[in-house]
Amino acid sequence: MKITKDNLSNAVKNNILTSSQADELIIFLKSQPNIGPVFDFTHVLYYFGGLIAIGAMTLFMNIGWESFGGWGIFFISLIYAGVGLKLTNHFQNKGYAIPAGICATFVVALTPLAMYGLQQAFGFWPDETTYNEYHKYIKWYWIYMELGTLAVGTAIAWRYRYPFLIMPISVTLLYMSMDLTAMISGGDITWELRKLVSMYSGILIIGLAFWVDVRARKTVDYAFWLYIFGVMAFWCGLSSQTSDSELSKFIYFTINVFMIGIGVLLIRRVFVVLGALGACGYLGYLASSVFEDSWLFPIALTAIGLLIIYLGVLWQKNEAKITEHVRSVLPSQIRELLESKSV
Repeated sequence: MKITKDNLSNAVKNNILTSSQADELIIFLKSQPNIGPVFDFTHVLYYFGGLIAIGAMTLFMNIGWESFGGWGIFFISLIYAGVGLKLTNHFQNKGYAIPAGICATFVVALTPLAMYGLQQAFGFWPDETTYNEYHKYIKWYWIYMELGTLAVGTAIAWRYRYPFLIMPISVTLLYMSMDLTAMISGGDITWELRKLVSMYSGILIIGLAFWVDVRARKTVDYAFWLYIFGVMAFWCGLSSQTSDSELSKFIYFTINVFMIGIGVLLIRRVFVVLGALGACGYLGYLASSVFEDSWLFPIALTAIGLLIIYLGVLWQKNEAKITEHVRSVLPSQIRELLESKSV
């Protein structure tokens, strides 16, 4: 829950806090270290500038850099990385956690380019493919760039411990799952195989995210980006599956409903948003195909919706009792994780 001055003013009006206590609480909250993102103009500028810089060395890289040759690309990447680390340390010493984390992430994002240059320099590059295709196509030989990125990303994340550093690591894990598939299958990747790899790699990344979430439950949110890319990979792979079976479509619906529940439990919106999209997609399918000519279906659906609202009312009345009972049977680490996310 975000605490505002209005919240504290209302607490004073209701004699929960005194005016002096509210002022002291504001001063205390402002003095606490803030390394998480806040939606204000300052942070928008931080991330907008950072994403432009990162994008320039990744998504928007063009073939003009090929003229520098392998060694040129490698050493220019090192110079950029040196500047990024210098800025990271500067901002960290000044107490600017967000720009420090973005600059450290910039260094990690440079790693694939540096590894590409190094492979080119030593003559290990297998064909005429250029770096600007890295984010477009699945190739088995990207794997060395990804291994290097994971190594550098893990080292820098261990050194600086900023949550945004997990973003390039998460993307790299997703890329690596596809490129490993290309390596194992000999490059013959069908659309069906891609969907399965996306779904199962998403499950693995979600598992890693939960492990990180439990381990970091008393610190900051290091699992955020892992959840984002893991859930997206799983849901896209799942939603891309085709089936003529009504049972499999209903199972798809129940999985999406389960995702909503998991999202509420872990307070992870990505589960809720994608789960809701999937569930609504299934209901739309029922309305347009299965019950196309049934006048009863909209009425039944309305009744179900109202019933869910009523269940929400019952849940609100008994939430504390049910939550306490459920958490009492969970392992202590998971219980601490859920309690740390409670209001």
